[in-house]
Amino acid sequence: MTEKSMKRTIKAIYFLIAFLLISTSVMAFQCKVTRVFDGDTLLCRLDHTSIKVRLAGIDAPETSNKNREVGQPYSQQAKKHLTKQVLNKVVDIKGYGIDTYNRILGELFIDSKNVNLELIQLGLAEVYKGELPKNLDSGPFIAAEKKAKGSLKGMWVLGDKYVSPREWRKEIQ
Repeated sequence: MTEKSMKRTIKAIYFLIAFLLISTSVMAFQCKVTRVFDGDTLLCRLDHTSIKVRLAGIDAPETSNKNREVGQPYSQQAKKHLTKQVLNKVVDIKGYGIDTYNRILGELFIDSKNVNLELIQLGLAEVYKGELPKNLDSGPFIAAEKKAKGSLKGMWVLGDKYVSPREWRKEIQ
């Protein structure tokens, strides 16, 4: 490892430690998205460190962990949309702390557009039904979900057959 890359790695480690120590505060940073796992989770690079990010305040339909299963309806559409928007691009992340799986909870922005909010507006995610980060303003998310439901956008076209990702996870465990 060269001295330059060692300094970058140390800088990234200091960033992560600082983020963990002040995880109740909001912290903003930029990183390059290198992988999209599903409609609300991705991996990005900060210098030479990979960081897993969970989009804060939203819950996208669950993809399947099994190769031949599709997962929830609209899970693939949510993943494809997020991939198209952010993969291999530098994004801004407004971080709100760390979740129980050691992922950074964050709002994702590309060209000043809030990607979390956009996923809700398109009916590809709902407002997260668990505990939201303290400093996250969920008002725009709630309004967007209400509008998407009323317009039957994306997953909301399923009507009574729609199952929240939170409920779906409980059913498969």
